[in-house]
Amino acid sequence: MKRTGYTLIPFLFLFILNTSAFAVEVAPRISDREIIEGLADIRGDIKKLEEGQNALNKRIDNLENSLNKRIDSLEISLNKRIDDLQWMFGIYITISIIILGFVLRMQWQMHKRQTRTETTLETQKDELAFIKGLIEKLLPPRGVL
Repeated sequence: MKRTGYTLIPFLFLFILNTSAFAVEVAPRISDREIIEGLADIRGDIKKLEEGQNALNKRIDNLENSLNKRIDSLEISLNKRIDDLQWMFGIYITISIIILGFVLRMQWQMHKRQTRTETTLETQKDELAFIKGLIEKLLPPRGVL
């Protein structure tokens, strides 16, 4: 029994080696004429590819030009909007400063008028006190009349 196992192993090994040899297909013989025709076809395909690539390059250039034009137009409109915003902020700040100036001037005038009125009232108070003192001096004492 052992002997048959040893004899089967080399046969199996040879069978496996032979099947891998059958897997290779023999290529048919190609003539020089067929090679030249194949190369001519490849040259034609290369020319078509080059034409396609040139067409793609032209399309890319056109897209790039149109994109540059759009970017330029957007940049111009953005600059115009920024200029408009600068004008609006400038006008807003100018009006705010003018209003602040009017308010501060009115406060200063009111303060000035208040101090003038206070000094006038103070002098009138002093004059009234002087007149009251004179009247008290000119009046006879209470029990006399």
